[in-house]
Amino acid sequence: MDLRVAAYAVVFDDERGLLLAHWHEGRRAAWTLPGGGIEPGEDPQDAVKREVREETGFRIEIDELLGIHSRVIPARQRIRDDATEPLHALRIVYRAHIVGGRLRNETGGSTDEADWFAIAEIPALQHVNLVDIGLEMAGL
Repeated sequence: MDLRVAAYAVVFDDERGLLLAHWHEGRRAAWTLPGGGIEPGEDPQDAVKREVREETGFRIEIDELLGIHSRVIPARQRIRDDATEPLHALRIVYRAHIVGGRLRNETGGSTDEADWFAIAEIPALQHVNLVDIGLEMAGL
């Protein structure tokens, strides 16, 4: 079984809404919470700060740990066509706020756009289930 440990941020602003990144990989594309994989030896809080900066242009500070979500994806449901093993996705979710930077899109990464969305827009938006999980953890 493959293991992927990642850290994500729920960044919500009363005026702008929820900050999301548009993820694309293989045959799938959808909006997701900004964040991503933790490098070997990297602290999860450092990882989420790095990933949010890469994907959205913003610098963040962590407010609190919202929770950890665990999901096992069977090999046949994985995005990679060459995957033969299930994937255990362990996602650490934080609440965070912006402390600097400006909105910009990532170039050459796993995301290609970043934007703010009102909570009411989320149900109609093509998004991964991690967005709903993060909103529930944050009580939004």
